[in-house]
Amino acid sequence: MAHHEFSMPISEAQARALRVDDTVTLNGTLYGIRDATQIHMFDRGRKTRFDLSGHAVIHTAPNVKRVDASAEHPAGYAPVCVGTTTSDRMERFTRPLMAQYGVHLVIGKGGLRDESLKAMQEIGGAYLAIIGGAAALETTWVEAIEDVDLDDLNPESLWKFRVRGFGPLLVAMDSHGGSLYSRVRDAARGRRAEVLKRLGVR
Repeated sequence: MAHHEFSMPISEAQARALRVDDTVTLNGTLYGIRDATQIHMFDRGRKTRFDLSGHAVIHTAPNVKRVDASAEHPAGYAPVCVGTTTSDRMERFTRPLMAQYGVHLVIGKGGLRDESLKAMQEIGGAYLAIIGGAAALETTWVEAIEDVDLDDLNPESLWKFRVRGFGPLLVAMDSHGGSLYSRVRDAARGRRAEVLKRLGVR
């Protein structure tokens, strides 16, 4: 296990250096993205003016409030609660995010599936897990909302956050085929089989 402190964006080599059970802390830019954002980007052909190459995205639709634009709040939004949502329903967007936009890191809850793991192996990326219920803590890591795109989809806009000390996050899927979720699943199935055998259940 190793800890990685990244100032975003990162290179493919840095993404490929990550291994399951490592931890990561992010500084600089982090992009918030969710279901509607990606449906519009990949199913409806909308483009973003943001350059996501080498960056991380977090599955979120943050609770924000409109404020006067200022040095503290460049986009005219203040973060109220930046929580992470479950990733599984966004499984089909992992590969296009990486292949078309150059995203290297995906942050979320609950993990992704085999096709995402395959994309990470082929393109170079990792899935960083965050603990559910930690939204209040996550919000303290967000210094500002620097910009927003596709804002007609609010709160599922494409958010550009400035973060400091965002983490530590757990590497739960890596570019070497490692998956914490597969490991847990296989271990659970093994224990279940042992229990059923002891009970005489076939």
